[in-house]
Amino acid sequence: MKALIFAAGLGTRLRPLTDNKPKALVEVAGKTLLQRAIEKVSSAGFEEIVVNIHHFGDQIIDFLERNNNFGLDIRISDERDELLDTGGGILKARPLLEGSEPFLVYNVDVLSSLDLSKLVEWHREHKALATLVVRRRDTSRYLLFDKEMQLSGWTNIKTGEVKMARQKPEVDKFAFSGIHIIEPSVFSLITETGKFPIIPMYLRLAVQNSICGFEDTSDLWMDLGKLEQLKIAEERLSE
Repeated sequence: MKALIFAAGLGTRLRPLTDNKPKALVEVAGKTLLQRAIEKVSSAGFEEIVVNIHHFGDQIIDFLERNNNFGLDIRISDERDELLDTGGGILKARPLLEGSEPFLVYNVDVLSSLDLSKLVEWHREHKALATLVVRRRDTSRYLLFDKEMQLSGWTNIKTGEVKMARQKPEVDKFAFSGIHIIEPSVFSLITETGKFPIIPMYLRLAVQNSICGFEDTSDLWMDLGKLEQLKIAEERLSE
C-alpha cells in the first residue's frame, strides 16, 4: 500500500525553528518529525511512501538520501514552485498514488498512537470513498457526522459558519486528526484544480459518496505544529 506524507508546509507556527529548515526536519525526542511519520506509516504496511516538499525541500531530499530512504520506496512530489494546499497536494501526487489499493494521507506534524492497520480494516469494511480520522477534542472548526459516521457538514464555532453536505436531523461534532485513507477512484471525481484545500472537496463529494469518519480513541494524538506542543511531546516520548 501507498502513503502520502504531507511535509510541504511552511511551519510558520514553529518559528524560529523553521527559519532555516523545513518543519519536517524539526526534531522531537531525538528524531525528526519526518522520520517519526515514516516509521509510523511503514510499521502499518505502507512501504511505498510519497513525501511532498516545498519549504526548504532540498533539505528533505538530502535527509532521505543520507538515510537511504529508511530502506523503503520513497518518492518525492515536488511543490517547490507552488505550495498546493491539502487537496492540490494530493492531486499533484496522483501519478505516484494511483493503483488498486487505498492510500493513506498523514500529516508530518501529527504524533499519534492510532493503530493504522485498524483504520485500514475499518475503511475496507465500510467501503468508503474516504475515511477521515477524527477525535473528540476542543477546536474551533469541526466536521459534522451523522449517526452512521457519514460526513454531513462542517462548522466554525468561532464565526458561526456552517456548511452542510447532507441535511440530517442529528449530527455530532468531531475534530479532524490530519490522517485519512482514500480510494484511488477519488481522482476521477476531483474537479478542483491547482491549489485547493481538501475539506471543501470532501463536503462536495459527501453529497453522493460515502465519506466516513473513524473515531480515534487511542491514548495519544498531538499536533506538533506549535512550539508549546513540541515541549509536551518531548516529555511524553521520554516517558
